[in-house]
Amino acid sequence: NNFYEFGSHKEIFQAAQELKIRPWTVEVSGEVGNPKIWDIDELLSGMDLEERIYRHRCVEAWSMVVPWTGFGLRQLMEKSDVLSSAKYVKFTSFMDPKTAPGQRQSWYPWPYVEGLTIEEAAHELTFMVTGVYGHPLPKQHGAPLRLATPWKYGFKSSKSIDKIEFTSERPVSFWEQIQPKEYGFWANVNPGVPHPRWPQNMERVLGKDTYRPTEIFNGYGEMVAGLYTNLEDQMLYR
Repeated sequence: NNFYEFGSHKEIFQAAQELKIRPWTVEVSGEVGNPKIWDIDELLSGMDLEERIYRHRCVEAWSMVVPWTGFGLRQLMEKSDVLSSAKYVKFTSFMDPKTAPGQRQSWYPWPYVEGLTIEEAAHELTFMVTGVYGHPLPKQHGAPLRLATPWKYGFKSSKSIDKIEFTSERPVSFWEQIQPKEYGFWANVNPGVPHPRWPQNMERVLGKDTYRPTEIFNGYGEMVAGLYTNLEDQMLYR
């Protein structure tokens, strides 16, 4: 479980418990007709929450199936009255170095930032997560609000989001700033495009200690491939 705000090791459960998730606000800004700073509980009370079972594929070549609870991002887009000038969405995670020791490491470009095109953001699969396994989202998994884009590598799914900005300019994501040759803006799953340091054609299934072949777009190709028509010149799979 990666949550670099609390360290680069995998056992971040205890460290992440220091995260204070109430009170919590989510600022929606940018190219919208209805900018607003939402209290998280007010936001969730106005959404149609549902459970969705998604495949999750990490760029580190492991995978799992996760029953997320949350709401489609398009619900928030409708409430925010997104303008036609918005071409991208920028997600920014919390910034609190006193709580998150990883944010005291100056060589990382904190806070954590990720982005989607407006078409990706409005897609029916794009999900704002508030819970998992029938319970509220644990802190180590990105409480109280994270993103799930199941056809992309996991690092695209920002945790503990407190700002969502609709913008005309493409944001530069956290890992793209650090290592652009290894981690790009698009990060769509493709078994035929290896990471520079390891293959991506197979994935280790957590909890089973078995391996399975990785599928293009993590198995969601029929639903999302059309988002990338005429974008062949882009590095869509890194």
